[in-house]
Amino acid sequence: MKIIKLDAIDSTNSFLKELNKDSSLENFTIVVTKNQQKGRGQRDANWYSEPFKNLTFSVLVNELKLKTNEAKYINFAVSLAIFKVLEIYKIPNLFIKWPNDIMSANKKICGILIENSLSNNKINNSIIGIGLNVNQVNFPNLERVSSLNNILGYELNLDDLLIDLIKQLKFQFELLNKKLFSNLENEYLAVLYKKDIPSMFKTDKGITFLGKIIGIATNGNLLVESENNGVEEFAIKEISFL
Repeated sequence: MKIIKLDAIDSTNSFLKELNKDSSLENFTIVVTKNQQKGRGQRDANWYSEPFKNLTFSVLVNELKLKTNEAKYINFAVSLAIFKVLEIYKIPNLFIKWPNDIMSANKKICGILIENSLSNNKINNSIIGIGLNVNQVNFPNLERVSSLNNILGYELNLDDLLIDLIKQLKFQFELLNKKLFSNLENEYLAVLYKKDIPSMFKTDKGITFLGKIIGIATNGNLLVESENNGVEEFAIKEISFL
């Protein structure tokens, strides 16, 4: 394991991806910054993080034994790693909101961006970007966002938290490489936000409907059941809660 610490960078994922092009990096190379200026979320959404307050880092995992159709299990492993560490820190009402936001009650405290390199039906490596709201207390114009400090009422040591997260990530990837897929999926579904709870949804086409999340498809899409349309699949950004 190698940790590269940067004072400031546009995006840890982008930096690590470029670094990996020019050199052979060891498994679990980590890039962490105190000031991520142009963080990225799913589908190139922006991720703003107040400098020196939060954990913004990326991890390269290149010793994978997975096929391309097993990519969803990477998401399960990463989401569960963060979830389990936050459980230890006694963050209440924890959930994973599909695909990989970590929630406390109805507020987002962590975002994840996973970028896989694929060839010949295999996943060569995965770059995992994690933005965890730790000591930031103000989130202008964001109602459904919080931080560990806001929830617990005190500041946390960023370095200690980083080490805890890396240890749990390694453990979850060990399970992944042992092909314990059912275990990972069952654990993920057990803490999936609003699973089996009737909820109002809105599609990217503006259609609203009452349905309930029943699982995750083989390709990682969300499975939602409604009275009128039965079970439908939705990709990222194709559906949201109302």
